[in-house]
Amino acid sequence: MKKIILVTGGQRSGKSIQAEKMALEMSPNPVYVATAHIWDDEFRERVRRHQERRGPEWTNIEEELYLSRHDVSGRVVLVDCVTLWLTNLFFKNSSDTSHADDSILEDAKAEFDHFTNQDATFIFVTNEIGLGGVSENALQRSFTDLQGRMNQYIAQKANEVILMVSGITVKIK
Repeated sequence: MKKIILVTGGQRSGKSIQAEKMALEMSPNPVYVATAHIWDDEFRERVRRHQERRGPEWTNIEEELYLSRHDVSGRVVLVDCVTLWLTNLFFKNSSDTSHADDSILEDAKAEFDHFTNQDATFIFVTNEIGLGGVSENALQRSFTDLQGRMNQYIAQKANEVILMVSGITVKIK
């Protein structure tokens, strides 16, 4: 049953809605792993809108860091999203956030591997934040590099990769 699906794209491209639809097509009672840390009121409102879309058929788990502490064996699991999860790891594990050193990436890979070692179907939502050009901000460049490298890692492990463009699903792998 183990399967990994990566749904990627830009902000507001339709990633989450597509991933939710896929999960519900695969299971009448999927698991939703929300990785968000609430930073401000505007973000709290985004989270609230996401929550409103989901009905009682979803098992909701809020986990900012340690995905693998949750037993999801035999389930269809939607993780939304890798970008927010990496943000949490980035700020937790780096005393000097001016660069995303290899240790953060290695920690993220190890946690990803431990979590996906379970016999489950995983749908990961992530962002293609590097499509917008190179930032003048060193912190943003560092995080963009980390995100891009982690996206590549997940895509290599994935059975399927889907790119969302303006609400349109484009199958990559």
